Amino acid sequence: MARYEPLKNLHREKNLFSSRIAVGALVCVGLSLLLIGRLVRLQVEDHRYYTTRADENRLRVTPVPPVRGLIFDRNGVVLAENRPAFVLDVVPEQVEDMPALIAQLGGLVQLTDADITRFEERVRKTPRYRGVPLRSNLSMEEVARIEVNRHDLGGVEVTAGLTRNYPLGVSAAHVIGYVGGISEADLQRIDTTAYQGLTQIGKAGVERSQEERLRGLPGAKIIEANALGRPLRELDHRPGKSGQNLVLSLDARVQQVAETALGELNGAVVALDPRNGEVIALVSKPGFDPHGFVEGIDVASYQALLEDRSRPLFNRALQGQYPPGSTVKPAMALAGLEYNVTDPEHREFCGGSMQLPGSTRRYRCWRRQGHGWMDMVSGVMHSCDIYFYQLAMTLGIDRIHDAMIQFGLGDRTGIDLPLESTGLMPSREWKRRTRAEAWYPGETLNIGIGQGYTLTTPLQLAQMTARIAMRGNGFTPHVLRASRDPASGTSIDETTTGLPPVVLSDSRHWDKVIQAMIDTAHQPGGTAYRVGSSAPYLIAAKTGTAQVAGLSQEDRVARSLEQTPLHLRDHALFIAFAPADDPQIAIAVLAEHAGHGGAVSGPIARKVMDQYLLGEVRFESPPPVVPALSRPTPRPTPEPANATP
Repeated sequence: MARYEPLKNLHREKNLFSSRIAVGALVCVGLSLLLIGRLVRLQVEDHRYYTTRADENRLRVTPVPPVRGLIFDRNGVVLAENRPAFVLDVVPEQVEDMPALIAQLGGLVQLTDADITRFEERVRKTPRYRGVPLRSNLSMEEVARIEVNRHDLGGVEVTAGLTRNYPLGVSAAHVIGYVGGISEADLQRIDTTAYQGLTQIGKAGVERSQEERLRGLPGAKIIEANALGRPLRELDHRPGKSGQNLVLSLDARVQQVAETALGELNGAVVALDPRNGEVIALVSKPGFDPHGFVEGIDVASYQALLEDRSRPLFNRALQGQYPPGSTVKPAMALAGLEYNVTDPEHREFCGGSMQLPGSTRRYRCWRRQGHGWMDMVSGVMHSCDIYFYQLAMTLGIDRIHDAMIQFGLGDRTGIDLPLESTGLMPSREWKRRTRAEAWYPGETLNIGIGQGYTLTTPLQLAQMTARIAMRGNGFTPHVLRASRDPASGTSIDETTTGLPPVVLSDSRHWDKVIQAMIDTAHQPGGTAYRVGSSAPYLIAAKTGTAQVAGLSQEDRVARSLEQTPLHLRDHALFIAFAPADDPQIAIAVLAEHAGHGGAVSGPIARKVMDQYLLGEVRFESPPPVVPALSRPTPRPTPEPANATP
């Protein structure tokens, strides 16, 4: 059978073709609209985003660290400065094999294990595109060796920067402090945006307390980089704002005289200007070299400092808490007069010891054979313990506490240096709260001669002396004298902060006690006569000897100084102000385990006063021969003990 081909339906095919054309056109239009929409979004809506991304790949913003402010003493002597230094930086993202690179660099410059360890720690905390310092203070020869091999040292840069330098070294290190690397703990408390580009921060002393003024504000520079991240050119540079220069009240020459006068002894010297509270000298010995901390101290060196039994990092002037010994007797005399429990003519008999009613314990005077009849002036002048035992018993612990805290004992002075200790001025309520015990009369006697629970810092003793010198007026001690803007040259003087005055009902009480202190230094038999007799100016002084724990009264009487173990020997204290008729300097000296205050600490104070008032040391005395202590000072126990002058 024959097959017949169906006839073509032209009309139908035409409609089908038209439909396909229409669908295709719609698809094309739709895709075109989609592309146009995407193009609009990329070019218009996301323009800023992608432009920024592109710039980030091409441009690199690098912080410019500010120049840290300088520190001067009151006479313009530089105490802390910035020294130019070449720094070896490594950019981690540009290094393929870091260990190999460090090994290669070790053949060109001297690298210690501490340098490498510190570098590795910094790499972990720094973005990989940013340079990390590996070594600082490169010599010119080391810089030359690196430059010669630069073609083979990808990711290595040598930059010129500044490093902190302390021209006086160990001297005044506890006051000036030091800078060190920014730690994780620092990052928790600082505004990190203010430290962009900075790797160091003030760690101690003025460097820490005045960190915000010294630091300045960072700037920035914009660098164009190639596809590999290597810098091609600098497009913009905005310098940071330099930190302020600071002028301290410290007198570097007086400071060094005080340090030299202490010799091999451990101890502290604090000298204040009683007229405004300025710190003239603040010594804590032994000290430390702040340069060891600038580039980051290694673990072994830091551990050695911590384990050093002489405690070089411990600021004895601010943090050391010692029994004040007989140096509190002038303030005790003022308290007795003010509370009207005695008068200057009242006398007590000193037979060498006394007993409380109903007690078998004997409270001894430092002079075993006794002083005989003592009035207030002779009691201060000879530092008679029996006179002040009787006075303390009459006053009672509550009135003693209230009187002593007016002179700042047992509380922070508020000095503008960090880590000041409080000390302790005990009271009946304090003992009940902290020890759940009642107060005993024998404890009052020991408080009256600066022993027992009483603890003060050398700074507190200097402040007490300054307030006696100024007849009750006082100022918060401070080391910052002025700040200067290096850009504008403007200088701002620091204001002094006055303290509530110690007001006595009869101002003649000041005269009486100050006269007793003058007699102590200028009358034969006074415990400071050796110090004051040759002075060309009038000195008001008081000696003190503070006992440490470990010996009973009987052992103390039986043993000589030479027979006593070094760490159990008494602390030697001395307070003074001069000229007594026009006070310009008030001073407190503490020599740890050095024996009697008048013999050891008095000459130190005299030399400091000579230097400040006369411009030279005229006082001559044999240097202290007691060797330096090689162990920490034990905290005194509440066991009653006697004081000596």
